[in-house]
Amino acid sequence: MKKTTLFLLINICSLITFAQTTKPAVKSSGKPKLVVGIVIDQMRYDYIYRYWNKFGNDGFKKLVNEGFFCKNTNFNYVPTYTGPGHASIFTGTTPSVHGIIANDWFDAVKKNKVYCAEDNNVIGVGTTAKEGKRSPVNMKTTTITDELRLSSNMKSKVIGIALKDRSAILPAGHTANAAYWYDGSNGFFISSSYYMKELPQWVQDFNKKELPKKYLSQPWNALLPMDQYTESLPDDNKYELVWKGETKPVFPHDLAKLYPSNGGLGMIRSTPFGNTLTKDFA
Repeated sequence: MKKTTLFLLINICSLITFAQTTKPAVKSSGKPKLVVGIVIDQMRYDYIYRYWNKFGNDGFKKLVNEGFFCKNTNFNYVPTYTGPGHASIFTGTTPSVHGIIANDWFDAVKKNKVYCAEDNNVIGVGTTAKEGKRSPVNMKTTTITDELRLSSNMKSKVIGIALKDRSAILPAGHTANAAYWYDGSNGFFISSSYYMKELPQWVQDFNKKELPKKYLSQPWNALLPMDQYTESLPDDNKYELVWKGETKPVFPHDLAKLYPSNGGLGMIRSTPFGNTLTKDFA
């Protein structure tokens, strides 16, 4: 753990030094009351430049122009799956140390397959499905979120929210106050007994709104005219999934017609409305 901490401190010092040579130092106003960590699955670094002209001024452009923009920050490991990636970002180390070596792997001792966030010693909260039996028990190191909790004598609050269970659980660490993830079988955000005995009332109220059904009852259209997507491949290309009920992967998509035969309410994960739902919940 000392090596991990030292590594983080070295990188922080390097970033501060670099920032001072490019921008005037900004006086700290004290400890922030809220820190938000956002991970965008499968978004490569070069997409910032590739789609720069499509971004508004208050998103990526604001972060790049007014914040730190690390151009060569990486962890030397494979495979680049969701579980190892999230764990590496928030622990500051690699799979050989934090233990999340893939999304799934074979345990040579137990002689069975292991899912990175599975925990058969807990039960689901808000669901009876196996997707509720989740916790960070397989992660072997602390996260920056754990260290935040420890440094404040557990007074800080840490909450993980994501559509995928592993994306909510691993970044939030071992000492999180809560982690919530999406259950595609019922369209609800759920948790596990690792964090709580029952869902808070505000989560229950949110689930009662049945927003996934609302979002999946509308068509999915392209935001811009198709001829403006000059940075992307053609709409009809061999790399895109063809959903059941369609003959080509082209816009628009009639989600109300498609979702019953394409994973039910879980289909929202494959649409932009999944991001909207996550934002609504957060």
